[in-house]
Amino acid sequence: MAGHSGTRHKKPLQGIRIVDFSRYLPGPYATWRLAGMGAEVIKVEPPDGGDPARYLAERRDGTGLIFLANNRNKKSVTINLKRPEGRQLAFQLACQADVVIEGYRPGVADALGIGYEQIRRVRPDIIYCSLTGFGQTGPLRDLAGHDLNYLALSGVLSQLKDRDGRPVQPTVQFADLIGGMAAAEAILAALVKRSFTSEGNYLDISMTDALIQLMNTHMLYQQVLGIGQGVPVLGGGFVCYHIYETADCRFVTLGALESKFWTNFCRAVGREEWISAQFSPAVEANPIFPELQALFRSRTRYEWTALGRQADCCLTPVLETGEMMDHPHVREKRSGRGGETGTGMMATGMGIGALFGDGGGTDAPAPALGQHNREILQGLLGATDAQLEEWEKQGVV
Repeated sequence: MAGHSGTRHKKPLQGIRIVDFSRYLPGPYATWRLAGMGAEVIKVEPPDGGDPARYLAERRDGTGLIFLANNRNKKSVTINLKRPEGRQLAFQLACQADVVIEGYRPGVADALGIGYEQIRRVRPDIIYCSLTGFGQTGPLRDLAGHDLNYLALSGVLSQLKDRDGRPVQPTVQFADLIGGMAAAEAILAALVKRSFTSEGNYLDISMTDALIQLMNTHMLYQQVLGIGQGVPVLGGGFVCYHIYETADCRFVTLGALESKFWTNFCRAVGREEWISAQFSPAVEANPIFPELQALFRSRTRYEWTALGRQADCCLTPVLETGEMMDHPHVREKRSGRGGETGTGMMATGMGIGALFGDGGGTDAPAPALGQHNREILQGLLGATDAQLEEWEKQGVV
């Protein structure tokens, strides 16, 4: 915020402790967002390898990039849930939390002794979030699934098609990330409720259901008009709201929905006769559309980007990931906020913390496996040196 860039503020979740039993991407992404808001997140991992994301896909210095990206600002404690002593430790730790999040299949947390009802007997005000593919109820509750499956069943994947009508496989894990956001949102709401009522909450978050909520407008269009592709004017069917190819085989997006922006565009390119054709169809039979395509192919993406900034006509380039990271908007947001962290990741200037006056600090890197065992097991649960050593020998932690 202008005039407040140097001010440090207490983040809204400082003092809130979250115990996280989730793995891979959805749950860790949810708690990464909450950690950015100031929560203490204690990540519980098995001692024999930890979260599988530590070794999944491409790595940096031996640790998976997926893990490094989504577990910053957290603490790691190892507990073997296959052993009775470990399950008892996990239960004790969960009872010290404000929030517990898990991503097991329905019934597994109960079998491990860390289910909602078990913890609620000790902590009636616990906020407990189960984040799964299909939720705790329904005909699919026990099925395995991944991001692509949830996208397909939700109807979202049907909205992402190529020119031949074939669904396009996204490279962004929408279900995992939106499911994580839905979990974080629900946890925040439950924390607000508890602040007024002192009551806890059980949160059943389904990634598929979170995606279906994105289809809210689409479903009404389907019911009322029989149109299954959402709002027609936003689907690329009109010349004023479309993706165009440029001279250097790159792309720009024109989003001139309002007449003033379309007028600005037409005047900027010297084609005021197009002003009345704002909502004409983006089809070859419409003579203006091929003219627009030819016009965009006559200049480079860089030239169109410059025109878009000058003319204020909702014209922006389609950026690749590396280009986005070097864009002036991103550089400005990151400037003065600590540069890169020890893991080479972005500082919190582009994370959740910046919303609350992060004040120039950087992210703490993702923790090493069991890095905080002593702090958590001794400092929080009161274990002695002898107990910790014995647990380590027995493979409990």
